[in-house]
Amino acid sequence: MFLEKIRSGMSGILTYGITPPKAETLPERVAEIAGRTMKRLLPLDIDALIVYDVQDESARTSAERPFPFLNALDPFRFASGYLKELNIPKIIYRPAGKYSEAELSAWLHGLEAENFHPVFVGVPAPDYPVRTSLPEAYRIWKKHERTSVVGAVTIPERHAKLKDEDRRILEKAACGVSYFVSQCVFNVGYAKKVIEDLCRTCQEQQIVPPTVIFTLTACGSEKTLHFMEWLGIHVPEALKDELRNAGNMLDRSVQVCLDIAEELTTFCSEQCVPFGFNIESVAIRKDEIEASIHMVNTIGNMLAAKGIRQSEVLPVIQ
Repeated sequence: MFLEKIRSGMSGILTYGITPPKAETLPERVAEIAGRTMKRLLPLDIDALIVYDVQDESARTSAERPFPFLNALDPFRFASGYLKELNIPKIIYRPAGKYSEAELSAWLHGLEAENFHPVFVGVPAPDYPVRTSLPEAYRIWKKHERTSVVGAVTIPERHAKLKDEDRRILEKAACGVSYFVSQCVFNVGYAKKVIEDLCRTCQEQQIVPPTVIFTLTACGSEKTLHFMEWLGIHVPEALKDELRNAGNMLDRSVQVCLDIAEELTTFCSEQCVPFGFNIESVAIRKDEIEASIHMVNTIGNMLAAKGIRQSEVLPVIQ
């Protein structure tokens, strides 16, 4: 249903985002990780699984990376080779600029064979040599538009600074992009402003708005909080203090994410932009993984209770 929901502009889409295992992981260990992942996700009422392409963004900033960068397995190979039993659409990220047009074309043919959908992202640093531009990547994808939808990334923090995210979104939409997955949202005001300006611009130009899927993720430690800020995610000072002073940072951050989901749902329901949520789980700690599952179920139930998402109301596991 993911394809149909995006094409018809339905709100209430729910996805789950993961990263592949590290590149040096032995095949039998990869299979074990994949098995546990599928066991967790099979009971969930989600529309698609997002598998990120992990990039080293250290050149983007002079600040020291809080966690060392480790190469991960190719997301397409991980999803196609190890997650076949998870019978839901897969969304695979790919930095288009790192590949030639021939390589991207072959990759897209592979995605089509698996019924996967692409999200093209930019290069990891401004001075990275670009082999294929994003407009060129979208042009190559056009050959597959009958069987797939192509996504892109939106960054509310960028809109807060440059005030042009609505224009960026619509330029990509004109190239065929029909949905946008946001950077992790901790500043709800930034996310609202993107939607408000995008809706106004679409109405002024009489354009059908694309779908915006807000990413939410739990934060279980001071180091993770620091890493989020290193990635460019804006966490308001008052919220940082609240998380640091909480008796349990993970539990408090989960409640913050659920509150953000509720607030954005109320706000977006009064706007013209279709919306949904992507629950990100990139941690390896068991309690953080369990927290992400709790968030999926709770947000899914909330959307269903409001009549936004047509789905089975699932029990929330505490």
